[in-house]
Amino acid sequence: MKKVLTLGLLLACTSLKAMLWKVGPTQTYTFCSQVAPLVQPGDTVDIDAATYVNDPQVIWSVNDLLIRGVGGRPRLEAGSIIANDMVNGKGIFVISGHNVTVDNIEFANCTVQDHNGAGIRQEGRNLHVIRCKFDGNEMGILAGNIANCTTLVEYSEFVNGGSPANPGYQHNIYINHIDTFIFRYNYSHNSIAQGHELKSRATNTIILYNRLANETSDDSRTIDVPNGGRLLVMGNVIEQGPNSANSNLLGYGLEGLSNTAPHAVYAVNNTFVNKKSTGSFIHVQAGTDTLLVKNNLFAGAKTGGLFIGTPAVLDSATNLINDTLSAFGFVNAASYDYHLTAASPALNIGSNITQYALGMQLKPVMMYKDTCNTETRPVAGTIDIGAFERAFPAGVLPEPGDAVVMVYPNPCSDQLMLRGKEGEVYGIFGSDGRCVRQGKITSEPVGTSTLAPGLYWIRMGGRACMFVKQ
Repeated sequence: MKKVLTLGLLLACTSLKAMLWKVGPTQTYTFCSQVAPLVQPGDTVDIDAATYVNDPQVIWSVNDLLIRGVGGRPRLEAGSIIANDMVNGKGIFVISGHNVTVDNIEFANCTVQDHNGAGIRQEGRNLHVIRCKFDGNEMGILAGNIANCTTLVEYSEFVNGGSPANPGYQHNIYINHIDTFIFRYNYSHNSIAQGHELKSRATNTIILYNRLANETSDDSRTIDVPNGGRLLVMGNVIEQGPNSANSNLLGYGLEGLSNTAPHAVYAVNNTFVNKKSTGSFIHVQAGTDTLLVKNNLFAGAKTGGLFIGTPAVLDSATNLINDTLSAFGFVNAASYDYHLTAASPALNIGSNITQYALGMQLKPVMMYKDTCNTETRPVAGTIDIGAFERAFPAGVLPEPGDAVVMVYPNPCSDQLMLRGKEGEVYGIFGSDGRCVRQGKITSEPVGTSTLAPGLYWIRMGGRACMFVKQ
């Protein structure tokens, strides 16, 4: 009897082995909606590169899924089925399962009855979006109020988010009340109908090495963090175009400081550009605890003042400020290239910041690279002001999909899978720069149960990737 029971358990475990599902014009399943009811926790869904039009709303309700485009980037175009769904219309993907990764997929043209049609509607904990594009949706990503949740978005593009039918309420990306939102290496631009390029109500919002830009559309402010909390903005290009409906680039706490304190803003080594003839740069709610603004470049008009609001502590050393864009020595401001020329006054005048915020030293280690990519930031001597260092590295991170360091699940708990060149040496570093583990990439997971919760970097040569240990 004991042997029979053991065999039965073995068969049961075997039946739970993760599966690979394939979606494509030549596959058994031609739409994601056909696969979503069949998947089990831990499965992978591969979507062949093609254009998929007018699939019904797809609800992914199980945990630990990897949903990815293969052979190129598939484009999922919403149509009349989702637009006319009077009961359930939310978006192209509704992700209610936990610990889901979405990789290399384009979401386009989603509209619904309440004007909140999303490329991805997040309802489950711990979503990781990488190498995706969100084009012309009312919302690119819309995350609900989710406890104990970290959302990570990287290497992705957001464009033309918003709804002319409901101006000011739809955005390229809108994160509601979650614990932590991390946004890095992305390009969010040209939100329409007075939308924001990024809006976050998260308790902790971390914005690293992105290009956030209104170039030609009628957006609102570029970054809006309306309920306070802790905000880290480092190494970004943040631009307001001439048609923006708002007067400042970054707003903080302007709907009330209802998030958990402390209410602190850390803005370090960003390039802020205002191409309107009026405006201000940073507007914080009265009662904000800390506004630390260092090593930033503020280019353009500040008729309303550089900063608006009265934080309890204001630390604004070593910024470079001028109303005239030509004064900064940009490579080509008219073409949105804000790298520094050899004649720039921003070279070698920054301060060495030893402070930490949200587990990271306030010193940039990367730079944004078009489009939706990054490269290391080499600092020889004194750091430059702004998002870019003049001394460019010889080795640049390859395009996503080649030899990019990629990890999942992210956030992780007990183990982490690394995707990169097999056999290559990697190092895991804590936020203090100390190496806590080394090894070589294999097909086996890396154990992380002994790591303390927090933010970590995985580095291989000149490439790097951040992950969160819960």
